[in-house]
Amino acid sequence: MNSAPESTVAVPANKSTAGALLVLAAATLWGSSGTAQALAPGGVSPWSVGAFRLLVGGAALMVLALLKGGLGKGRWPFWGTLAAGGFVAIYQLTFFTAVHRTGVAVGTLVAIGSSPVIAGILGFIVRGERPGRAWGLATVLALAGCSLLVTGGGDIAIDVLGILLALGAGTSYACYTMAIKVLLPGRSSEAVMAVVFCLGAFLLLPVLFVTDVTWVATVRGGMVVLYLGVVITALSYWLFAMGLRSVPVASAVTLSLAEPLVAALLGILFLGERLTPTALAGIPLLFAGLAVLAYSMSGKRAV
Repeated sequence: MNSAPESTVAVPANKSTAGALLVLAAATLWGSSGTAQALAPGGVSPWSVGAFRLLVGGAALMVLALLKGGLGKGRWPFWGTLAAGGFVAIYQLTFFTAVHRTGVAVGTLVAIGSSPVIAGILGFIVRGERPGRAWGLATVLALAGCSLLVTGGGDIAIDVLGILLALGAGTSYACYTMAIKVLLPGRSSEAVMAVVFCLGAFLLLPVLFVTDVTWVATVRGGMVVLYLGVVITALSYWLFAMGLRSVPVASAVTLSLAEPLVAALLGILFLGERLTPTALAGIPLLFAGLAVLAYSMSGKRAV
C-alpha cells in the first residue's frame, strides 16, 4: 500500500522493545474481557455486551482525543476507516457470542490463536511486511500451546458454532489491526482509536434496540460495562495503537497471544474452568512463543 516493507526498515532497539511491551500490556488487559462478561448479570445478551463496550470505550477515546488536540486535520480514507470500524464491530459480535457458547478459555484461545497466521498473510499482501523466521517460530510455538489448551479436555465444553464464531473473531481482529496500522501514519493514536471505535459503536447501535438492556442499570451490570469500556477498550487500545507504530502487524498479533493465556488463567482461577495436564502443558509453549518474539524484537530491526 505504501513505503518499503517494514522488515527492511531499521527500528531502534529501545523503540521496538517499548512497542512490544505496549502491545503485551494491551493484550494482558484484553485477557480479562471474557471473564468480565461472565461476571455480568445472568441472561445478558453477548451482543449487548459488545455494543455497550464499544459505546463506552468509543466515548472515552473521543474525550481523550479531544483533550489531546482533537482528531487532526486532513481527510480520513473512507474505505480504510470504514473497514477498521466495521471489523471492530464484527469482532464484538463474534467474540462475545463465542465466549458465551464455548467458555472464556476456549473462546479466547481460538479467537486470538487463529489470528497470527491471518495477520502474517495480510501484512505481506497489503503492506509488504515479511514477518521473518522469529515470527514463524514464535507463531508455531504459540499455536501449539493454544492447540493443547483447546484440545486438552477437562470439563471445558467444545461448541462447534462457538469455535466457528471464535475463528470469525480471529479473522476480524487481524483485519482491523491491519486497517488501524494503515490509518496511523500522520495521525495520533488516540484520534485513530476514537474514530474507529466510535464508528464501530455507531454500527452496533441497532443491537441495543433488539436486545434487553435493562441489566446495565444494575450496579453489577454498570460496573461490567464501565470496566469493559474504559479499561478493556479505551485504555488497552490506546496502548495497542502506540505499540503498533513500531511493531509490524504480524508480530503485534502474535504478541497478542498473551490475551488467551491470561484469559485461560483467569477462567481457571475465578470461573472454575479446569484443564487437564495436557492442556496445562500448552501454557509454557505459549510463553515460549512470546519470549522468542520479544527477544527477536530487542534487536536493531523490526521482524
